[in-house]
Amino acid sequence: MAWKMLPWVMGEILETPALIEKIMISEGHDFRGRHGLGRMNYDVVSKESVSCVAGRGIEGDRYFDFKEHFKGQITFFSKRILDELSEKFGEIDPAALRRNIIVSGMDLEALVGRKFSLQGLVFEGSEECKPCYWMDQAVGAGAEDFLKGNCRGGLRARILSSGELRVSVP
Repeated sequence: MAWKMLPWVMGEILETPALIEKIMISEGHDFRGRHGLGRMNYDVVSKESVSCVAGRGIEGDRYFDFKEHFKGQITFFSKRILDELSEKFGEIDPAALRRNIIVSGMDLEALVGRKFSLQGLVFEGSEECKPCYWMDQAVGAGAEDFLKGNCRGGLRARILSSGELRVSVP
C-alpha cells in the first residue's frame, strides 16, 4: 500500500522496535460525553490489520475524522501495564481499556512530544491518555488511580504517515 506523509514531518524520528500484540477499533464512543448518563456499549472489534490515514485516524474507528489535528487519532497501551492490571484486578479484556494498539517493547512515556515510527509508519506522541473515573467501571474499583501517571493509561498520538499496521507475528 502506498503511503502519504504529512508535510510537518521533520526532525528526528525515533525508530521503535515494538511488537503489536493486539489491534482494536470501535465505531462509537462508550464514555465520551456520557457523564451522568451511563456508558454506551459499542463493540470493540479486534483486527489483524488497520489502515492508518495521516491526519485523520484509523479507518473504521470512532476517532476517524473526529476533528482537525486531533491528539488522539490513535492510542497505544503497554502490554506490561495490561499484565499488571490483570494481576491486580483479575484477567482484563484489553477491549475494556478502549485503546487501539496494545504494544510490547515500547516506552510510551518517552514518546510524548516525539515523532516515532512503527512498522514504517510515522506518529507523533501527543500526550498521555489520562484515565478517568470510567476506568473504575470498565476495569474495576481503583483502576483509575492505578493507571495515573507515566503514560500508564496509554499514549495518544497523531498519525503523520498513511499505511497499514499489522499485529506482529512472533
